Amino acid sequence: MTAPRPDFPMHVSVQEAREMLAALLPAPTTETVPLAEGRGRTLAADLAARVSHPSATESALDGIAARAADTLTATPAAPIRLRVVGESRAGASFSGTVGPGECVRIYTGAPLPPGADAICPVEQLREEGPDHVLLVRPASPDDVRHEGSDFRAGEMVLRAGQRLTPARVALAAALGHAELPVRRRLRVALLSTGDEVVLPGQPLRPGQVYDSNRYGLQAMLEECGCEVLSLGHVPDSPAALEEAITAAGGADVLLTSGGVSMGRYDFIRDLLIEHGRVAFWKVRMRPGGPALLGGWKGLAVFGLPGNPVSSLVVFQVIVRPVLTGQPVSTLRLRAATPFRGLHDKTAFWRARLREGRVYDYGQQGSGVLRSLSEAEALVIVPEGSGVQAGEEVEVLLLA
Repeated sequence: MTAPRPDFPMHVSVQEAREMLAALLPAPTTETVPLAEGRGRTLAADLAARVSHPSATESALDGIAARAADTLTATPAAPIRLRVVGESRAGASFSGTVGPGECVRIYTGAPLPPGADAICPVEQLREEGPDHVLLVRPASPDDVRHEGSDFRAGEMVLRAGQRLTPARVALAAALGHAELPVRRRLRVALLSTGDEVVLPGQPLRPGQVYDSNRYGLQAMLEECGCEVLSLGHVPDSPAALEEAITAAGGADVLLTSGGVSMGRYDFIRDLLIEHGRVAFWKVRMRPGGPALLGGWKGLAVFGLPGNPVSSLVVFQVIVRPVLTGQPVSTLRLRAATPFRGLHDKTAFWRARLREGRVYDYGQQGSGVLRSLSEAEALVIVPEGSGVQAGEEVEVLLLA
């Protein structure tokens, strides 16, 4: 094994690893995409409402619009009788005014007619001939949606840096935007390594494993909104690795899995130390400590550990927030079981959630890939500390 030169940091913190990776990526640039292509992208500018929503005061229910004061005493035993003077529906509102003792049939989303200030739903009405209804409960002002109660024209509603979830795409459409300013997608090359790694579906010999990292990481990159350049898999060969890395020249960053730990055949590590550049080697975290960041002929390279759990946790904790520009979102929950601490590393223990409390998953080995599909969260235990049952703990939710 090649001994590392003392000219790059070792055992950096998680936050330092994020900052150093971000410093090697190109500055974000902006492009405009149609609304239908916005899902998963990151907004590059604030979006203001071009209209108010609702655009008029309207009904939240199907029923009748009336004056609340006329209906206050309505009960099933003593219903209130109102005269129906028209109807209001979306696209064809009532043009008159609702007077005392009158009402208008109204449908969800229809404008509230002048004079009316409350809604009684159809479930609380009895028909009495073609022109009258009986109310068995008072009409409620709470079932009126007031103009601009969601947002008003000119109001800044969506902010630069927000990720466009389906709900935010819908909101952008409601704001009146047909196109969206977004950050250009990062182009990420993805390479898995190792003589023991075999494509799923092929027969396995003793000591071999299926290439779960390639497919798990590609799925996570796509969830981040990245353009993925898959370089496939290469064996533990310096020449093959150098050829594959050279093929990633058009990418913004190369993500590798395997070849970065302490073994004799960890050639990604050796290649960058001897012929490239190393920004750091090893992070003070578990799982995932052997991660490496460097460069190869101007290309940023982030080396993930080969163990599947370590690889995916490092991506979740360090790489994802940098690629998306979104900080890690955590919350504090009560620990139902103890979580041990490590004196020199931040621990990210897999955990289950039950009724607002967090439980140790149990199996925490880096090879227990099943755990990441069954755990709902990572419990974050800072280095040098531990968590007892009953204490609050910081939790990162897993999708």
